[in-house]
Amino acid sequence: MLKLGILGYWHVHASDYASQADAHPLTEVTAIWDEDIERGRAEAAKRSVPFYENLDQLLASPEIDGVIVVTSTAIHHEVITRAARAKKHIFTEKVIALTTEECADILRCVQEENVTLTASLPRLYEPYTLKAMEIIHSGLLGQLTLVRTRLSHNGAIPQGTNHQGWLPERFFSYKETGGGAMTDLGCHPMYLANLFLGMPEQVYASYGYVTGKEVEDNAVVQLSYANGALGVVEAGFVNRHSPFSFEIHGTEGSLLYSDHDRKLLYRGANDEKWQTADLPDAEPSAFEQWISHIEAGTVFEANLVMGSQLTQLMEASNRSARSGVPEKLTTKLKLPN
Repeated sequence: MLKLGILGYWHVHASDYASQADAHPLTEVTAIWDEDIERGRAEAAKRSVPFYENLDQLLASPEIDGVIVVTSTAIHHEVITRAARAKKHIFTEKVIALTTEECADILRCVQEENVTLTASLPRLYEPYTLKAMEIIHSGLLGQLTLVRTRLSHNGAIPQGTNHQGWLPERFFSYKETGGGAMTDLGCHPMYLANLFLGMPEQVYASYGYVTGKEVEDNAVVQLSYANGALGVVEAGFVNRHSPFSFEIHGTEGSLLYSDHDRKLLYRGANDEKWQTADLPDAEPSAFEQWISHIEAGTVFEANLVMGSQLTQLMEASNRSARSGVPEKLTTKLKLPN
């Protein structure tokens, strides 16, 4: 049985990861630390597990095998590297870090300490993604020319007495988040666009501030490729009825998916009408795969590739949005062996 500590209940998904740990037959949550002492004590009391005010004391415990990092995004680098140096396996909310430099340092640290790091990139393992990749690899779509991915919700729209929306106020703090709708929610459509098209040469971002928050609540990023292909990544906190969706278009065909009907449609050059794809079973979740790699003593390389590239794409997007000009991608991160 692997004993896990939860580091932070900052993110709204912290309880979801705790539930995954509860459901897994090989894991149990045995300790909690939080940068917010009051919040952490309350969560520890609910679970009847020890709360540690001091992070190093939790990390020094030989009873803790791994940690789930759900702190504010801005302190991911500090918390993850400290956990790695304490030789704890690490499962982290996306993004791994806010900058390529911080991400590279995390990867070095993980490699030196021989611990298993996995980022939560859940949509990589969903049936619609697996089927889309199968169709792309079949050649049915020809050369890909355009990918559009979108994820948005109404978290920043005032509702009743909640004047800021259902997202916690801390989600709109630039100091804690490093960015808003694109940095948090936009991670999902961004890593999917990267999966479908690969890493772009150039990133150009435009951010909107519909509700006047400190961070963006409406965002679009354009990805440009040497072969002329384009990617469009959209995210927002200000849309009440905007289903998760993606489109993949090529020289020979197109593919569409939307959560509004949960159907994946495709049409090749020889198809007279749109076809509805049969979706496969989902792959194990990122959390389940993390545990499997810990047990096997292996590196979840595919996850680290996507996770580290996501950090690069988000950093470039944020820089482009601030400068108003495209950002070229040149740095390549070295992954752990």
